[in-house]
Amino acid sequence: MRRGIVASPGPASALLGRCFPGLPLLAAPRRGRKSRTDPPAKSKLGRIKLPPPVDPAELLVVQERYRHYLSILRTLRAEFRHEVEQRRYAEKYGDVGKQRKEAAMEEHRQLMAFNDAENRRLQQRREERLRREEAEVKERRLRGDQNRALHLEKLLEEREREVLQLQEEAKDFVTLDNLEEKIEECLNNPRNYNFAVDKDGRVAKRSVLS
Repeated sequence: MRRGIVASPGPASALLGRCFPGLPLLAAPRRGRKSRTDPPAKSKLGRIKLPPPVDPAELLVVQERYRHYLSILRTLRAEFRHEVEQRRYAEKYGDVGKQRKEAAMEEHRQLMAFNDAENRRLQQRREERLRREEAEVKERRLRGDQNRALHLEKLLEEREREVLQLQEEAKDFVTLDNLEEKIEECLNNPRNYNFAVDKDGRVAKRSVLS
């Protein structure tokens, strides 16, 4: 004979109903929380869950402040840890820790002195290199000025030669003053330009002037 299960309101009644599906419930269970595998409600099918709006400028400020907070927290934690370790070490070793601290300070002073000397040496080398580079730049500029002056002088000489050549060639130009003389010279010395040349550029055949 089957007996019914008296379901008390709460999630236990829902669990009993799932474990014993064949047994009837004598009281209606109270509605519990929906499980992850249950389908969405019909009224929520078309709902799109959007995150709440965030101001970008405010978000950047908050992130920067949070990074700053984490950095301060890490620094304080490291400082406290270092102090605790130093206290434990001093309590454990006594004067040995003090001597080691003095030795570390002395080593630090020596290293700082070595660093200052090295910086001075590098600064001197850098100043020498800058002076050498400045002298090389001045020398290059001087050579460039000399080369430009020589180039300008050569250019002027070439232009003077061209002008003299043009003046020499201008003597044979045809003008109104020597026009009749040039015509008479051409008539007295006829030239035949109707000729053929071979592959080497020599005159192969010339027509006879009529």
